[in-house]
Amino acid sequence: MIDWTASPADAAAHFAHRLSVETDPTDVHTAMRSGDPGFVLLDSRSREAWDRGHVPGAVHLPGREIVARAEAELDRSVPVVAYCWSPACNGATRAALALSLLGFRVKEMIGGFEYWAREGLPVETADGVTSAPVDPLVAPVACGC
Repeated sequence: MIDWTASPADAAAHFAHRLSVETDPTDVHTAMRSGDPGFVLLDSRSREAWDRGHVPGAVHLPGREIVARAEAELDRSVPVVAYCWSPACNGATRAALALSLLGFRVKEMIGGFEYWAREGLPVETADGVTSAPVDPLVAPVACGC
């Protein structure tokens, strides 16, 4: 049996808070396509992972280098959306924490690069920009949200 201990008000506050600090690949892609997304997209993965493929238009700033480089490379007036590899990785969470401790407004792109690619969204490498076939288990059409 499910324990329904949270009041509707507590649940609403919880989910509203999550939406204030999280976004997803589809929403990021839609914003990026607009030409004026209102944020900078930050890839916090290693150089090797970045070189294997990244979101077009993203800025590469590995998580372990954020404290040393963020002040010089990011504009504090522009919000940041951070991503790392996948839901099984908390690198984007650590990156978002580091950025917020430095005073940046930040959200985490849940699903990370894995779900970006699985949704068939554009991926950039040294060979150019391509899109993989959509994984039917994660495609936005299957979700309908």
